[in-house]
Amino acid sequence: MTAHVTATAHTSPRTCRCTTATLAVREDATVVRHAGTVAKAHAPGADPAELTLRLAVATRLPGVLLPPLAPAPAELRGRLVTHWPYGTPVDPGDPDTAPWEAAATLLARLHRTPVPTAVPPMRGPAKAAHAVALLRTAAPHHPATAPVLHAWAVLPPWARGEVPLPDTATALCHGDFHLGQLIRHPEHTGPWLLIDVDDLGTGAPAWDLARPAAWYACGLLAPDEWHRFLTAYRVSGGPAVPSDGDPWTALDVPARALTVQTAARAVTKAVAAGRSLDEVEQSLVDACARMGSVRPATPSG
Repeated sequence: MTAHVTATAHTSPRTCRCTTATLAVREDATVVRHAGTVAKAHAPGADPAELTLRLAVATRLPGVLLPPLAPAPAELRGRLVTHWPYGTPVDPGDPDTAPWEAAATLLARLHRTPVPTAVPPMRGPAKAAHAVALLRTAAPHHPATAPVLHAWAVLPPWARGEVPLPDTATALCHGDFHLGQLIRHPEHTGPWLLIDVDDLGTGAPAWDLARPAAWYACGLLAPDEWHRFLTAYRVSGGPAVPSDGDPWTALDVPARALTVQTAARAVTKAVAAGRSLDEVEQSLVDACARMGSVRPATPSG
């Protein structure tokens, strides 16, 4: 990856004295930066046709999504690799400066945009189902597994990825929104943009609001930050929730699904590391236990 991103970043890499930094190494992605170029190796088995369609959407929405440097992925040792300009991410150590309003405005703009080209369904429900499947395999006897699986079982089939989303779920969605999916480009001074098109597609826009909604419901996101985010989304004309009144008629099921997904990942990671759940992880499991005793308030679609 280092040699690949260096060659992409420079026309004459032999004269390069820049350093290369690894930004992320996960089971589904490796991200490396060299100078102003970022290379991302996508998950093994990623569909090149679907990824190319998602890159085309990012190219056509430069004020919302970070445009790629190339219109199609490259291939490196059996992995698809895409290239992007580098930008400044949200500082996780300074929560007071988190750009909740900017994030909400970007999501509202994305959701209001007519789908500019054919794209697959967004992968949110599929990712939640994958996290639950890993939990069943990795931690079948962990005491936290039962409440997480029970909360999953009471969700409607579309939220578990078992059937297609309702016919009305046709907005253009990010599919995996959180603050880590924002960068400021150009570096430090430009506007905030959404990154990571792996899960981009048509679907239920409430899914993109589900993670902050879940954090708020679990007590992990302060009420002021949640209301700033929700208000900015509504002011920007976002279609995921009613323009006023109770937003939970739309958010209840997706927020539950994201809570289960996050809890499942937390338990799986804790078991892999041979450690106990930390306070935040336990709060997610406790939320699943509460959810399992109450059926979702919204129709399954």
